[in-house]
Amino acid sequence: MTRLIAAALAAALTLVAPPVRAQSWPTQPVKIVVPFPAGGTTDILARLVADQLSAKWGQTVVVDNRGGASGTVGSEQVAKSPPDGYTLMITATHHVINPSLFKQLRYDTRADFTPLALIASVPNVLVVHPSLPAGSVQELIALARKEPGKLNFGSAGTGGANHLSGELFAFQTGIKITHVPYKGAAPALNDLLGGHIPMMFDSLPGVVSHIQAGNLRALGVTSRTRAAAAPDIPTLDEAGVKGFEATAWFGLYGPAKMPEAVVSKISADVREVLHSPAAQAKLKELGAEPGSLSQPAFAKFVSDEIDKWHGVVTKADIRATQ
Repeated sequence: MTRLIAAALAAALTLVAPPVRAQSWPTQPVKIVVPFPAGGTTDILARLVADQLSAKWGQTVVVDNRGGASGTVGSEQVAKSPPDGYTLMITATHHVINPSLFKQLRYDTRADFTPLALIASVPNVLVVHPSLPAGSVQELIALARKEPGKLNFGSAGTGGANHLSGELFAFQTGIKITHVPYKGAAPALNDLLGGHIPMMFDSLPGVVSHIQAGNLRALGVTSRTRAAAAPDIPTLDEAGVKGFEATAWFGLYGPAKMPEAVVSKISADVREVLHSPAAQAKLKELGAEPGSLSQPAFAKFVSDEIDKWHGVVTKADIRATQ
């Protein structure tokens, strides 16, 4: 009888042990991989989150920049890391676009990651040179329909969120516009300001000063609701392109098969720190809005985004090489 009681107690302790271990997590430093070089928006957001989580957890949270191949190098490292929560990743919209652009990825974007939290979103905005005779989205569409393919739009490069925003806009409005890729957003914006290209989609923080100065005309933001940083600019949905949404967003991920309790803790803690005064101030400075999705809602959002951008890449026949 004594042996039976001892066995039962041992079994009971085994059952309750995992929640106890998860509750005490983390017990060692946590690494957040950023699959891009230091200095960009993704890196800035990752360091903000790392600082906030470090203070909350009482553990060191370091940012490790692993740039290369449109974010796939760092992503592969995280996909192959132990699923204990000590190696995480913050990355941008590229993560859900890359599966459609690159046919030889060394990981499965859906199966090899655990989506944890939406960090922030930054709306893009459709801007045109003031010389273009289009004062509204509908006037731009009418202009494009008169001469299919003549209107060019610039982007930071093939396959990026700004490029695909333009392709999605073309599909949803039934127009034909020609993509002109640049090696980065800065040279594309310079050519737009100089009148060498008539239009582009760019991040709102990157062009809002030019809009305010009258150097560019804003026709609509790509977010579902108007941007707090520019409330006078209508959404493209309000401007007549119903259902249009193509924001740049940044998410936190871990490897697949992480313990549920650790997943829940990280997700809840990240949402909490994103709404701290320090985080709110930094996000406002960047023109970004904090994420508020639950972990299951974010996981569904990621899956839906993979499907959406796969459709755009396929229809536009976009090809890229690593």
